Amino acid sequence: MVQPDAYQQLFDRLRAAVGLLELDRNSQLQRDVSAVCDQCVRSSYRVAVFGPFNYGKSTLLNALLGERALPIDLIPTTGAAITVRYGESLQTCIRLTDGAVINEPGTEVLKRFAILDDDRRMRQDVASVEVLCPHPFLQTGVELMDLPGTNDRDEQDALVKDQLLSADLVVQVLDGRKLMTLGEREHLRDWLLDRGIETVVFVVNFLNLLEPDEQKQVYNRLRFVAESFRSRLPPGISNLYRVDALPALRARLKGDMAAAQTAGLPTFESALQTIVQAQQEQTEIRLPRVTAIAHVVAQALQAKVDEVTAVLQTAANKRQQKHEIQQKASRLLETGFAKSAADFSDWLALTNLLDRYQDDAAQALQNGQFQTWETGAFKTAAIDHQQAVAKWVQQACEFFERSRPHQLLVAFPPAPSVEVAPESSTPASPSKTGDLTPTAIATGIGWVLGGPVGGAVLGSASYLLNKSLNVGKPTPPPVSTAPTTYAYLEAARDYLVNFSSLNLAALQRYEAIAAPVLRFDAAQEPIALTHQHHQLELLQNTLANLQGAIEQVSVN
Repeated sequence: MVQPDAYQQLFDRLRAAVGLLELDRNSQLQRDVSAVCDQCVRSSYRVAVFGPFNYGKSTLLNALLGERALPIDLIPTTGAAITVRYGESLQTCIRLTDGAVINEPGTEVLKRFAILDDDRRMRQDVASVEVLCPHPFLQTGVELMDLPGTNDRDEQDALVKDQLLSADLVVQVLDGRKLMTLGEREHLRDWLLDRGIETVVFVVNFLNLLEPDEQKQVYNRLRFVAESFRSRLPPGISNLYRVDALPALRARLKGDMAAAQTAGLPTFESALQTIVQAQQEQTEIRLPRVTAIAHVVAQALQAKVDEVTAVLQTAANKRQQKHEIQQKASRLLETGFAKSAADFSDWLALTNLLDRYQDDAAQALQNGQFQTWETGAFKTAAIDHQQAVAKWVQQACEFFERSRPHQLLVAFPPAPSVEVAPESSTPASPSKTGDLTPTAIATGIGWVLGGPVGGAVLGSASYLLNKSLNVGKPTPPPVSTAPTTYAYLEAARDYLVNFSSLNLAALQRYEAIAAPVLRFDAAQEPIALTHQHHQLELLQNTLANLQGAIEQVSVN
């Protein structure tokens, strides 16, 4: 004997599957599924829709219902919590605080009892407002609740906060033109998270009013917000959906399935049905043809899975081709960068700098033209090497659409200075050892005792010692000007040593920074989850759930 729970599970999953098939309401399969579900009796599952005024909550519910059941206007209107339940015909039931009950066909009566008054206040004599609607989704035991807008009056906010606590699923409507305001974030934290309400789905409205580029940027930002709030939803179900409510409603009223799909309504409907199916309390139900119809639905669902899989496989092949091109480009970029970096490193090598530039730098320094020399061919060569290295990184950033790292900058040390002591105008006295011949004094690294100039200093000291020991002897010829030349050479050397050290270190750091920019690893590239990916995942999960339910009924 088949257990009632097994049939209940099959009914739930059958409805979710039919929702994904996006069948015409009058199609044979849709009518058959509706017929076997008519006798289904289930407990109520409440879905509350909330958000600030003028965010399109009532319009979204009307789109789900496929008709203008709830009042919508250009000004805030909903002044009470309106519960929408299943009924064979569209009618409204209003209960007043004095016990009176008002039943009228249609929903015109809502304009008298369920909208704000001239002072934008709720009527105080209304206890509850209920709309009965003949929609298949409501027939599954679901009730929809249209809540007043928030951020208008304290009494409305209090009502919304109370009703949210009674909801099984909360649909928070966001305005794509405003992203997520501080007030909405506070409500998310204070009214939902802090009160243990974790079954939440976000619906973005009005994205169709933005430019395509803006739509993508806004949706990505809202996706980040939604992902940070991980709702308790069935596997494979997203907690963020785009639904352009007004276009979706117009499409449903016209029976335009393509326009409804563009507005995002069928995807949201399917996800909503799956959530309800997974979370709704099971009730006993038996129908004789349920298994046969479920097999037909499963076959149709499998055909849709195959269709979406083929589309995604084509996209995957294109992605693979793109990766191959990117990998080839990466190798070329890495090779070019390595060669340019090696050339720059070789040019910066101290021995090469000394061979090429020390003499010219010393001569320019001695002639008082060091800055002219530095900004001339020397700087031009340095910048040429720097640009040759950096261009590969720039090309990689453009090709791979990556952010540019810090630039490689060529550092030029301060210009060296050399002070030359002037010759004494008083002839040297053979009896005084303290009077020296012209001596060059340079400032720079290694000048004091190191290098050839240090040797010159020591040589001068030796000369003075010999001079003091040979007092009275004939005065030797004047000392050579070699120490002065050595001073300029040593100052130029110190400058080039500093230049080489600074820029070799900078180049080494830049090579480390550039490596991940130049490298392309297809395995690390994230796969963009498109609408088809989400749709396929939802289809596969729904099909697996349906097949499991069929198998359970068959085994029993």
